[in-house]
Amino acid sequence: MELVITSARRDVGGFLTLKGALKNPSSRPLALPGQIRGDETEVMEHGNSLGGATLVDSADKKRYYVLRDTDGRPLTTTGIDILPAGKSIAVFMQFPAPPASTTEVSFQLPTFEPATLKLS
Repeated sequence: MELVITSARRDVGGFLTLKGALKNPSSRPLALPGQIRGDETEVMEHGNSLGGATLVDSADKKRYYVLRDTDGRPLTTTGIDILPAGKSIAVFMQFPAPPASTTEVSFQLPTFEPATLKLS
């Protein structure tokens, strides 16, 4: 699977929203690995998601986790089980926004390579 992040934008209210696409470039359907939802009990109770994603601000030595709603559901794309061959789906993840002085973070999602993101 491939994850392509197309935007990383600060929103009104102090949030940082990542948008992109999860792609299956293979010729067969692929099941999403369970690790990408993270290992927090509260998140695991709500099924498959991208809830295991984190942002790392190395300069300020902080880690940011996907936000949760009042019922503990991660504020990210949910309900992804199997991605058909050659298909992609739009995805999003919402985090607390790092300080305005932070212009770069490392995006991490279990089973995927870390990536450096420029923030706007």
